[in-house]
Amino acid sequence: MSDNNLKKLMFIFGTRPEFIKVFPVIQEAKRRGNPLVIVNTGQHKEMLNDLLDYFKVEIDYDLKIMDHNSGLANIVASSIIGLDPIVKQEKPDLILVHGDTAATLAGGLVAYFNQIQLAHIEAGLRTYNKYSPFPEEMNRQMVGVLADFHFAPTELTRQNLLKEGKKEEIIFVVGNSAIDMFQYTLKDDYSHEVLSWQADKEMILITAHRRENLSEMEEIFEGIAEIADEFSETHKIIYPIHLNPAIREKAQKLLSHPNIKIIEPLDTVNFHNVMQHTKLILTDSGGIQEEAAQLGIPVLVMRDTTERPEGVEAGTLKLVGTKKENIVKETRKLLTDQKAYERMTESKNPYGDGTTSVQIMNIINEHQKKL
Repeated sequence: MSDNNLKKLMFIFGTRPEFIKVFPVIQEAKRRGNPLVIVNTGQHKEMLNDLLDYFKVEIDYDLKIMDHNSGLANIVASSIIGLDPIVKQEKPDLILVHGDTAATLAGGLVAYFNQIQLAHIEAGLRTYNKYSPFPEEMNRQMVGVLADFHFAPTELTRQNLLKEGKKEEIIFVVGNSAIDMFQYTLKDDYSHEVLSWQADKEMILITAHRRENLSEMEEIFEGIAEIADEFSETHKIIYPIHLNPAIREKAQKLLSHPNIKIIEPLDTVNFHNVMQHTKLILTDSGGIQEEAAQLGIPVLVMRDTTERPEGVEAGTLKLVGTKKENIVKETRKLLTDQKAYERMTESKNPYGDGTTSVQIMNIINEHQKKL
């Protein structure tokens, strides 16, 4: 039963990675009885809907923006146009957005246009290179200008916000809600066909999809193919491939090896459970850098920059870029040098302890008189 004094919260998201990190906060808000409005812009239509069904999340509004639009300008514009009348009708006390997507930017702007306070979950991540990651870096920075509450995952992200002139009293270090999600996904009795396929060898997990890496994808895949050849007797490689047709074409051409298995994208529950059986991860993704750290799995980041440098500093991540030679060299080192491998597996996760959602809702309820 909801308390009439609790403030009405609107959650806005549109992609699978956003939902993964917002869901634990939604669950905590429900537990406390806050009135909720949940809005899905629909940017990841196929990838997100199954997840919403699995977790039995009832969406109040689905903008379905990808039915007619593609391209960054159309996605952001359609999201703003769809969100504005909803915000005017629902009149939430606080709008919550996550991270760095088009939905995040659109939600932040609509909150500002309607003079409603804005909370930014996973605030303060920066590369300070506006084209890397693109467009996420500037989405995040622009929402940072608009936000009234900054829920920063680490002390470093807090310092980024302070350097940018944000007031200390509206920045809160709470960890990353990606870690909270494991309580809803990991299973002790999990089985999957890919685990049966690789059971006799150790697994390397690949994710590669970033927009700014498209021109480098052939080189990335050539590096992965070389690793597959060199370690064919001891390792198998699993690649849940992205839906992007350009990536699929390049991958099918370059990764036709008996110890590489290209599979369709895994939903979050399957991905988390497959990931925990992995020896090593090569990725250009963002959230997996935090998740793998919690599971003690070394990550080689196939990017030149990361907005998660805490993992590099802690030793759970290593930036290897997109050049074939370096990808092969750094992977070979971890697969042949046990001490180097153990240094990464034993590094402490800098991204939180699984209580982020509780902390966020404590802060919101403590500050609700100001809303």
